[in-house]
Amino acid sequence: MNEPVFWIAPIAAVLALIYARTFFKAMLSHDAGTARMREIGEHVRQGSMAYLRQQYKIMLLVFTLLAIVFGVLAYQFELQNPWLPFTFVFGGFFSALAGYFGMQTATLASTRTAAAARTSLPDALRIAFRSGAVMGLVVVGLGLGNIVVWFLLANLLVPEGTAGEGVRMVLITTTILTFGVGASLQAMFARVGGGIFTKAADVGADLVGKVESGIPEDDPRNPAVIADNVGDNVGDVAGMGADLFESYCGSILAACALGAAAYVTDPTLQMKAVVAPIAIAAIGILLSIIGVFLVRTKEDATQKDLLASLSRGINASALMIIAGAAVLLLLLGIPNVWGIWAAVVTGLVTGIIVGRSTEYATSASYRPTRHIASQGEGGPATLIIAGVGVGMLSTALPVLAVGTGIILAYWFASGFDLTQMNLGLYGVAIAAVGMLSTLGITLASDAYGPIADNAGGNAEMSGLGAEVRARTDALDSLGNTTAATGKGFAIGSAALTALALIASYIEVIRIELVKSGQTMLTLGHGMTVETAQATLTDFMIFFNVTLLNPAVLVGLLLGAMVAFVFSGMTVQAVGRAAILMVEEVRRQFREDPGILQGTSQPNYERCVAISTMGAQREMILPALLAVTTPVVVGLVLGVAGVIGLLMGGLASGFVLAVFLSNAGGAWDNAKKYIESGYHGGKSSRAHRASVIGDTVGDPFKDTSGPSLNILVKLMSIMAIVVAGVTVSYSLI
Repeated sequence: MNEPVFWIAPIAAVLALIYARTFFKAMLSHDAGTARMREIGEHVRQGSMAYLRQQYKIMLLVFTLLAIVFGVLAYQFELQNPWLPFTFVFGGFFSALAGYFGMQTATLASTRTAAAARTSLPDALRIAFRSGAVMGLVVVGLGLGNIVVWFLLANLLVPEGTAGEGVRMVLITTTILTFGVGASLQAMFARVGGGIFTKAADVGADLVGKVESGIPEDDPRNPAVIADNVGDNVGDVAGMGADLFESYCGSILAACALGAAAYVTDPTLQMKAVVAPIAIAAIGILLSIIGVFLVRTKEDATQKDLLASLSRGINASALMIIAGAAVLLLLLGIPNVWGIWAAVVTGLVTGIIVGRSTEYATSASYRPTRHIASQGEGGPATLIIAGVGVGMLSTALPVLAVGTGIILAYWFASGFDLTQMNLGLYGVAIAAVGMLSTLGITLASDAYGPIADNAGGNAEMSGLGAEVRARTDALDSLGNTTAATGKGFAIGSAALTALALIASYIEVIRIELVKSGQTMLTLGHGMTVETAQATLTDFMIFFNVTLLNPAVLVGLLLGAMVAFVFSGMTVQAVGRAAILMVEEVRRQFREDPGILQGTSQPNYERCVAISTMGAQREMILPALLAVTTPVVVGLVLGVAGVIGLLMGGLASGFVLAVFLSNAGGAWDNAKKYIESGYHGGKSSRAHRASVIGDTVGDPFKDTSGPSLNILVKLMSIMAIVVAGVTVSYSLI
């Protein structure tokens, strides 16, 4: 490598893993509590690991079959990149590994957080947050480390002079981009399966436990309570980790591919443009580690104080990355250095705005959620109507922020020359990297949530005092807000990353056309251009990508439809799994009255098994929808139809995901707000209504909403993978 700045990346990746191990060891050194606390924690841990083992067995089968298919297409028919079977498997493996490490940490940390809460709120926050940081740092460390290794391998193994040096680098970057296929598919299974598991358990626990039987949340008499706590880990730790692992890798790799395309005629500048996103991600890791150490609070902290503590670490990292990115880009000597830097800043600011808008829509500290709580006095119907309204209204600011961010990043990177599409889209991709550059600490604040939630459940089931439960409730309520903010952040970054992946799709089409022998593109009126030197605008003209092309219009409609069909499938999957859980909890209460009297032990394992079976069965069809749709549309409608599909899926999926996640988060925190003593407190009319609202919102915020951003990116990456098939066999 001729760019010394590149070597910051492997150093940062290794440091991320070292600090993740340090935080993990520090967590293990803390007291795990009483024998009862450890027993409950072990139940949750065993259930979580049993679920992961079952999911990974299914994933092993799916990945083996797909790797064989990709291998046949690559080596028998030469329709795939020959690296794909290997990058596919590695992407899935390391995505699963990141989730496994996060799950191990979270299940061990929750009991220690509860034990610390017996005496100190600051200690409990520190244990929970730094344990969440293990997840964040493992994700960025493994993600960036893999990118570095594959980049070095590709530079060694792709022969010099392959189709010209500029096109060679495009080939290298688009080859490494296929690493995202396995990561995206694993993320889809983890998010959908984990979401179905956790919400089936949550709905069963709430409806039969709270509403029908009138027992508190996390009461040990509830047979579904352990499954509920297990679900927090499999959905919000392993699922979120896999989700953001593929977002992180996808944003960096898409930016590298677009950087290679933007400077295809100048290999020296091309290398600088490829290294820039990798280096920015690396410096973001180092600054995230610093930010983790800035998160601390005081004993008498209010909810706003706790939120400010987390915000301090995140905001400090974001501010430092602004300066760090400027220094890196100056050292690289990249053209239009301040325009590219402004695109990075635009991504960061856009992420902050999306996060804050999500916080406003879902936190009980603000008017929207309090309005939903007040509507609970009228019953479930008025509370649900209010939540739907808040969710719909909450889409405005994220869409405006992301839309403005895309335009500004495009303008800055193109030097305000809108005809420079390659440079402009490179700026959008760099903005996505900027948004995710501090993922190490951003994901820590998200993974913290289920740890705090499980700590509260452990405190309740262990019979700890009211003062302890007050501390864990404060941490749990904060976790609901950070989880909602994290989902908003993931959705916002997905919009930018998906747009960059769509642009990368054209670069893969370029490679496939060159491989098929089409060295010239006919643009009409006798104009021709070399395929290797064509701009994105040239490809748009060549494939007739306009709204007047029926293939594009039909693709747009299909993309919008897929987002809604996918959401419907996942919501109904939760419903089917939840009814099995409801019936099981009712059966246990009916057949053993001693459970509610506290003289008999519920059968927790049966409920865990029901959620596991339901999740494994129901996660297959939504994943197949995401994988097969780009293939079918490509064969029927060609390249233009695929671009329409991806654009339609991006537009509808982004807005729908924001609505679902924010509505569900607001209902959840409205319930927490009422339980803290407002509108009659627990067991009041408003509280019973809020439990129903929270139950409706469960599949919205923890299954369908967060899975949609994976759908958008998985369709894009699958389109990239099957580009050779589309070029060779499409009907149009």
